[in-house]
Amino acid sequence: MPVNVPDKLPAINILKEENIFVMDESRAQHQDIRPLKIIILNLMPLKVTTETDLLRLLSNSPLQIEIEFMKIKGHKSKNTSSEHMKQFYKNFDNLNNKKYDGMIITGAPVELLPFEEVTYWNEMKEILDWARHHVYSTLFICWAAQAGLYHFYGIPKYELPKKMFGVFEHTHVRTPLPILRGFDDVFFMPHSRHTEIRAEDIGKVKDLQIIAQSEEAGVAIVKANNGRQLFITGHSEYARHTLDTEYRRDLAKKLPIDIPVNYYPANDPSKTPCMRWGSTGNLLFSNWLNYYVYQETPYNLEEIN
Repeated sequence: MPVNVPDKLPAINILKEENIFVMDESRAQHQDIRPLKIIILNLMPLKVTTETDLLRLLSNSPLQIEIEFMKIKGHKSKNTSSEHMKQFYKNFDNLNNKKYDGMIITGAPVELLPFEEVTYWNEMKEILDWARHHVYSTLFICWAAQAGLYHFYGIPKYELPKKMFGVFEHTHVRTPLPILRGFDDVFFMPHSRHTEIRAEDIGKVKDLQIIAQSEEAGVAIVKANNGRQLFITGHSEYARHTLDTEYRRDLAKKLPIDIPVNYYPANDPSKTPCMRWGSTGNLLFSNWLNYYVYQETPYNLEEIN
Protein backbone atom coordinates (compact mmCIF):
# COMPACT_ATOMS: atom_id res chain seq x y z
CA MET A 1 0.00 0.00 0.00
CA PRO A 2 1.15 3.58 -0.54
CA VAL A 3 1.91 6.49 1.70
CA ASN A 4 -1.00 8.94 1.77
CA VAL A 5 0.14 12.57 1.63
CA PRO A 6 -1.54 15.97 1.18
CA ASP A 7 -2.62 16.85 -2.36
CA LYS A 8 0.00 18.81 -4.33
CA LEU A 9 2.92 18.11 -1.93
CA PRO A 10 6.08 18.60 -4.08
CA ALA A 11 7.49 15.24 -2.99
CA ILE A 12 4.68 13.43 -4.84
CA ASN A 13 6.08 14.08 -8.31
CA ILE A 14 9.66 13.34 -7.27
CA LEU A 15 8.70 9.98 -5.76
CA LYS A 16 6.48 9.02 -8.69
CA GLU A 17 9.45 9.61 -11.00
CA GLU A 18 11.33 7.07 -8.85
CA ASN A 19 8.51 4.56 -9.42
CA ILE A 20 7.34 4.82 -5.80
CA PHE A 21 3.60 4.48 -5.23
CA VAL A 22 2.20 7.57 -3.51
CA MET A 23 -1.49 8.21 -2.91
CA ASP A 24 -2.88 11.70 -2.44
CA GLU A 25 -5.73 12.48 -0.04
CA SER A 26 -8.38 12.61 -2.76
CA ARG A 27 -7.77 9.02 -3.87
CA ALA A 28 -7.28 7.68 -0.34
CA GLN A 29 -10.75 8.83 0.72
CA HIS A 30 -12.24 6.08 -1.47
CA GLN A 31 -10.47 3.29 0.45
CA ASP A 32 -12.35 1.84 3.41
CA ILE A 33 -9.49 1.01 5.79
CA ARG A 34 -7.94 2.84 8.72
CA PRO A 35 -4.55 4.17 7.67
CA LEU A 36 -1.73 4.62 10.14
CA LYS A 37 -1.58 8.22 11.26
CA ILE A 38 1.99 9.54 11.32
CA ILE A 39 2.95 13.06 12.40
CA ILE A 40 6.31 14.48 11.28
CA LEU A 41 7.96 17.37 13.12
CA ASN A 42 10.34 18.55 10.42
CA LEU A 43 13.06 20.77 11.91
CA MET A 44 15.48 20.50 8.97
CA PRO A 45 16.12 23.69 6.97
CA LEU A 46 15.44 22.14 3.53
CA LYS A 47 11.88 21.00 4.23
CA VAL A 48 11.04 19.58 0.79
CA THR A 49 14.26 17.53 0.67
CA THR A 50 13.58 16.04 4.11
CA GLU A 51 9.93 15.39 3.28
CA THR A 52 10.99 13.50 0.16
CA ASP A 53 13.67 11.49 1.99
CA LEU A 54 11.24 10.39 4.71
CA LEU A 55 8.32 9.66 2.41
CA ARG A 56 10.57 7.58 0.16
CA LEU A 57 11.17 5.20 3.08
CA LEU A 58 7.70 5.34 4.60
CA SER A 59 6.19 4.37 1.27
CA ASN A 60 8.08 1.05 1.19
CA SER A 61 5.43 -0.73 3.24
CA PRO A 62 2.22 -2.72 2.64
CA LEU A 63 0.45 -0.32 5.03
CA GLN A 64 -1.47 2.80 4.09
CA ILE A 65 -0.08 5.77 5.97
CA GLU A 66 -1.63 9.18 6.48
CA ILE A 67 0.98 11.91 6.91
CA GLU A 68 0.70 15.28 8.65
CA PHE A 69 3.49 17.82 9.12
CA MET A 70 4.06 19.85 12.27
CA LYS A 71 6.13 23.00 12.65
CA ILE A 72 7.38 25.08 15.54
CA LYS A 73 5.09 28.02 16.18
CA GLY A 74 6.63 31.38 15.32
CA HIS A 75 9.79 29.86 13.80
CA LYS A 76 10.12 31.08 10.22
CA SER A 77 11.91 28.78 7.78
CA LYS A 78 14.67 30.59 5.85
CA ASN A 79 15.00 27.94 3.14
CA THR A 80 11.39 26.96 2.44
CA SER A 81 8.70 29.23 1.03
CA SER A 82 6.03 30.61 3.32
CA GLU A 83 3.43 29.31 0.85
CA HIS A 84 4.71 25.75 1.27
CA MET A 85 4.74 26.03 5.06
CA LYS A 86 1.24 27.51 5.14
CA GLN A 87 -0.18 24.84 2.82
CA PHE A 88 1.36 21.72 4.34
CA TYR A 89 2.40 22.46 7.94
CA LYS A 90 0.41 23.08 11.11
CA ASN A 91 1.44 24.51 14.46
CA PHE A 92 1.52 22.26 17.49
CA ASP A 93 -1.43 24.23 18.89
CA ASN A 94 -3.57 22.98 16.01
CA LEU A 95 -2.60 19.33 16.47
CA ASN A 96 -2.22 18.75 20.19
CA ASN A 97 -5.77 17.47 20.65
CA LYS A 98 -5.09 14.55 18.28
CA LYS A 99 -3.47 11.17 18.78
CA TYR A 100 -1.18 9.37 16.33
CA ASP A 101 0.12 5.89 15.68
CA GLY A 102 3.66 7.18 15.15
CA MET A 103 5.78 10.31 15.10
CA ILE A 104 9.08 11.23 13.46
CA ILE A 105 11.14 14.15 14.77
CA THR A 106 14.04 15.20 12.55
CA GLY A 107 17.41 16.71 13.19
CA ALA A 108 17.94 20.48 13.32
CA PRO A 109 20.92 22.78 12.62
CA VAL A 110 21.22 23.86 16.28
CA GLU A 111 23.34 21.08 17.75
CA LEU A 112 26.24 23.29 18.88
CA LEU A 113 23.88 25.32 21.07
CA PRO A 114 23.08 24.15 24.58
CA PHE A 115 19.52 22.82 24.50
CA GLU A 116 18.28 25.60 26.75
CA GLU A 117 19.60 28.23 24.32
CA VAL A 118 17.64 26.91 21.35
CA THR A 119 14.96 29.55 20.73
CA TYR A 120 12.17 26.97 20.55
CA TRP A 121 13.37 24.69 23.35
CA ASN A 122 10.36 25.36 25.59
CA GLU A 123 7.95 24.40 22.82
CA MET A 124 10.14 21.42 21.96
CA LYS A 125 9.86 20.16 25.53
CA GLU A 126 6.10 20.61 25.42
CA ILE A 127 5.90 18.60 22.19
CA LEU A 128 8.12 15.83 23.60
CA ASP A 129 5.94 15.52 26.71
CA TRP A 130 2.77 15.57 24.58
CA ALA A 131 4.12 12.82 22.31
CA ARG A 132 4.60 10.48 25.25
CA HIS A 133 0.83 10.27 25.77
CA HIS A 134 -0.53 11.08 22.31
CA VAL A 135 1.76 8.99 20.08
CA TYR A 136 2.33 5.26 20.35
CA SER A 137 5.91 5.16 19.01
CA THR A 138 8.30 8.03 18.23
CA LEU A 139 11.38 7.91 16.00
CA PHE A 140 13.96 10.58 16.93
CA ILE A 141 16.63 11.44 14.33
CA CYS A 142 20.04 13.10 14.90
CA TRP A 143 19.61 16.30 16.98
CA ALA A 144 16.11 15.20 17.94
CA ALA A 145 17.61 11.97 19.33
CA GLN A 146 20.00 14.01 21.47
CA ALA A 147 17.20 16.34 22.54
CA GLY A 148 14.90 13.48 23.50
CA LEU A 149 17.58 11.62 25.44
CA TYR A 150 18.49 14.81 27.29
CA HIS A 151 14.92 15.82 28.08
CA PHE A 152 13.64 12.43 29.20
CA TYR A 153 16.77 10.81 30.63
CA GLY A 154 19.30 13.57 31.34
CA ILE A 155 21.82 12.24 28.77
CA PRO A 156 24.29 15.05 27.88
CA LYS A 157 25.80 15.73 24.47
CA TYR A 158 29.47 16.52 23.82
CA GLU A 159 31.08 18.64 21.13
CA LEU A 160 33.36 16.70 18.78
CA PRO A 161 36.82 17.96 17.77
CA LYS A 162 35.64 17.89 14.14
CA LYS A 163 32.44 17.04 12.30
CA MET A 164 31.42 13.37 12.21
CA PHE A 165 30.81 13.22 8.50
CA GLY A 166 30.44 10.27 6.20
CA VAL A 167 29.07 6.73 5.96
CA PHE A 168 30.19 4.53 8.83
CA GLU A 169 30.21 0.80 9.56
CA HIS A 170 27.97 -0.35 12.43
CA THR A 171 27.20 -3.50 14.35
CA HIS A 172 24.14 -4.34 16.45
CA VAL A 173 23.16 -6.46 19.42
CA ARG A 174 22.42 -9.98 18.23
CA THR A 175 19.11 -10.36 19.98
CA PRO A 176 15.73 -10.87 18.31
CA LEU A 177 14.59 -7.23 18.37
CA PRO A 178 11.96 -6.49 15.72
CA ILE A 179 13.58 -3.18 14.76
CA LEU A 180 16.71 -5.08 13.67
CA ARG A 181 14.90 -7.86 11.82
CA GLY A 182 16.65 -8.55 8.53
CA PHE A 183 19.74 -6.45 9.34
CA ASP A 184 23.12 -7.77 8.30
CA ASP A 185 25.66 -8.26 11.09
CA VAL A 186 27.48 -5.20 9.74
CA PHE A 187 25.55 -2.31 8.20
CA PHE A 188 26.21 1.27 7.09
CA MET A 189 24.60 4.55 8.10
CA PRO A 190 25.45 8.18 7.26
CA HIS A 191 26.30 10.64 10.03
CA SER A 192 26.59 14.41 9.79
CA ARG A 193 26.97 16.07 13.18
CA HIS A 194 29.26 18.12 15.41
CA THR A 195 28.22 16.52 18.72
CA GLU A 196 27.81 13.06 20.20
CA ILE A 197 26.20 11.12 23.03
CA ARG A 198 28.31 8.58 24.89
CA ALA A 199 27.73 4.94 25.72
CA GLU A 200 28.90 5.31 29.31
CA ASP A 201 26.15 7.87 30.03
CA ILE A 202 23.46 5.70 28.47
CA GLY A 203 24.71 2.67 30.39
CA LYS A 204 23.81 4.42 33.66
CA VAL A 205 20.11 4.57 32.74
CA LYS A 206 18.35 1.23 33.20
CA ASP A 207 15.49 2.20 30.87
CA LEU A 208 17.83 2.71 27.88
CA GLN A 209 19.47 0.08 25.68
CA ILE A 210 22.10 0.67 23.00
CA ILE A 211 21.15 -1.66 20.17
CA ALA A 212 23.58 -0.48 17.46
CA GLN A 213 26.88 1.38 17.45
CA SER A 214 30.01 2.13 15.44
CA GLU A 215 33.67 2.07 16.43
CA GLU A 216 34.14 5.39 14.59
CA ALA A 217 30.76 7.10 14.92
CA GLY A 218 29.79 5.85 18.38
CA VAL A 219 26.23 5.22 19.58
CA ALA A 220 23.83 4.78 16.65
CA ILE A 221 20.47 3.42 17.87
CA VAL A 222 19.05 3.53 21.39
CA LYS A 223 15.78 1.87 22.41
CA ALA A 224 13.56 2.94 25.31
CA ASN A 225 10.09 2.37 26.69
CA ASN A 226 9.67 -1.02 24.98
CA GLY A 227 10.28 0.52 21.58
CA ARG A 228 7.88 3.41 21.99
CA GLN A 229 10.97 5.61 21.75
CA LEU A 230 13.77 4.90 19.24
CA PHE A 231 16.70 7.31 19.05
CA ILE A 232 18.77 7.30 15.82
CA THR A 233 21.93 9.44 15.87
CA GLY A 234 22.58 9.08 12.13
CA HIS A 235 20.65 9.65 8.92
CA SER A 236 19.49 6.40 7.37
CA GLU A 237 16.88 8.46 5.52
CA TYR A 238 19.46 10.41 3.49
CA ALA A 239 19.36 10.17 -0.29
CA ARG A 240 22.46 9.34 -2.33
CA HIS A 241 23.60 12.93 -2.88
CA THR A 242 22.69 14.53 0.48
CA LEU A 243 26.19 14.33 1.97
CA ASP A 244 27.62 15.57 -1.33
CA THR A 245 25.35 18.63 -1.16
CA GLU A 246 26.41 19.30 2.43
CA TYR A 247 30.09 18.87 1.55
CA ARG A 248 29.95 21.33 -1.37
CA ARG A 249 27.89 23.78 0.68
CA ASP A 250 30.51 23.84 3.46
CA LEU A 251 33.33 24.19 0.93
CA ALA A 252 31.55 27.16 -0.66
CA LYS A 253 31.20 28.76 2.77
CA LYS A 254 34.91 28.04 3.46
CA LEU A 255 34.00 26.04 6.56
CA PRO A 256 36.40 23.37 7.86
CA ILE A 257 35.16 20.12 6.32
CA ASP A 258 36.75 16.79 5.39
CA ILE A 259 35.71 14.62 2.46
CA PRO A 260 32.90 12.41 3.81
CA VAL A 261 34.18 9.01 4.93
CA ASN A 262 33.37 5.90 2.83
CA TYR A 263 31.27 7.94 0.43
CA TYR A 264 32.95 8.79 -2.88
CA PRO A 265 34.67 5.98 -4.82
CA ALA A 266 38.41 6.31 -4.19
CA ASN A 267 37.63 9.44 -2.11
CA ASP A 268 37.14 11.34 -5.36
CA PRO A 269 34.37 13.97 -5.07
CA SER A 270 34.07 14.10 -8.87
CA LYS A 271 32.64 10.55 -8.83
CA THR A 272 29.05 9.53 -8.07
CA PRO A 273 28.69 8.69 -4.35
CA CYS A 274 28.36 5.03 -3.44
CA MET A 275 24.99 4.16 -1.85
CA ARG A 276 25.82 1.76 1.02
CA TRP A 277 22.89 2.39 3.38
CA GLY A 278 19.75 2.12 1.22
CA SER A 279 18.66 -1.34 2.34
CA THR A 280 19.33 -0.47 5.99
CA GLY A 281 17.18 2.65 5.77
CA ASN A 282 14.31 0.76 4.18
CA LEU A 283 14.50 -2.02 6.78
CA LEU A 284 14.70 0.41 9.69
CA PHE A 285 11.61 2.36 8.66
CA SER A 286 9.54 -0.64 7.55
CA ASN A 287 10.39 -2.54 10.76
CA TRP A 288 9.43 0.48 12.84
CA LEU A 289 6.13 0.92 11.02
CA ASN A 290 5.21 -2.75 11.15
CA TYR A 291 6.43 -3.96 14.53
CA TYR A 292 6.38 -0.84 16.72
CA VAL A 293 3.48 1.08 15.19
CA TYR A 294 1.02 -1.10 13.23
CA GLN A 295 1.28 -4.24 15.40
CA GLU A 296 1.15 -2.41 18.72
CA THR A 297 -1.02 0.70 18.41
CA PRO A 298 -4.63 0.29 19.60
CA TYR A 299 -7.13 0.39 16.72
CA ASN A 300 -8.89 3.15 18.63
CA LEU A 301 -6.24 5.84 18.92
CA GLU A 302 -7.98 7.36 21.91
CA GLU A 303 -6.79 4.37 23.94
CA ILE A 304 -3.14 5.54 23.65
CA ASN A 305 -1.80 6.69 27.00
